[in-house]
Amino acid sequence: MFTIGDFAKHGRVSVRMLRHYDAIGLLRPARVDPASGYRYYEAGQLARLNRVIALKELGFSLDQVGSILDERLGAEELRGMLRLRRAELESAVAAAAARLTQVETRLRTIESEGSMSTVDIVVKSLPPVRLAELSGVAGSYEPQDIGPVIGPLYDELCRRIEAAGVVPTGPGIAYYEDAPGAGAGAVLVHAGLPVGASVRAETLGGGVRVVELPGVERAATVVHRGAMDGVLPTAQALARWIDANGHRSAGYARELTLACPEDRAQWVTELQEPLAPEV
Repeated sequence: MFTIGDFAKHGRVSVRMLRHYDAIGLLRPARVDPASGYRYYEAGQLARLNRVIALKELGFSLDQVGSILDERLGAEELRGMLRLRRAELESAVAAAAARLTQVETRLRTIESEGSMSTVDIVVKSLPPVRLAELSGVAGSYEPQDIGPVIGPLYDELCRRIEAAGVVPTGPGIAYYEDAPGAGAGAVLVHAGLPVGASVRAETLGGGVRVVELPGVERAATVVHRGAMDGVLPTAQALARWIDANGHRSAGYARELTLACPEDRAQWVTELQEPLAPEV
């Protein structure tokens, strides 16, 4: 048997915690010395202690933990609950990281306000292009809403094109439209890859469309380097240039993927914002 101190060490908990568990009947000592009142525990009680701690980490109250353990929760059931909790925590961490990225991006944008832009803006025409594309709706045009939609679209489109033995004729192009009826601010996201004239939508599977994306007579373009989560400073530098030079935007910017390695920090994307005709 172990003293309460030794049992606490083996269980990686505090003596104070064990005393509390004893007081509420959650984990009683195997024996209590009638003369000294010292508590003694058996090694077999570590299994119950592990379950108590695990269920606490799942967010259950100690009363709920006691009820669950009294129903003799099996190891497989407990593993299932822990896996679910792990998935919830991973999702929360990912969401928090995404929010932090957006805060940092917005901060960089604020810090750059009023300073001379170091990005090079080029006005040029955009040729028409034949695209194989998949589309989906994002809740807004904000990067945290666009990313979770456009990433899977491109993954699935690339899989379909590769399975069909089709070789894209150029880099990927994403473009956007308002999505009426899908909620205020919702955006229709198009993820496309240029394909040759012989490619037909039916060879690429359901959901894939082959479209002719019209050319643009004049577009203000700028190259963004880095993950698209951090595109805001570049996009707003482009917007300020358009306004300062007397132009008017004629729609959402297209995104031409120039480089897309595994390291998102090394991505290179050209933003192409259509300009309204000069008057």
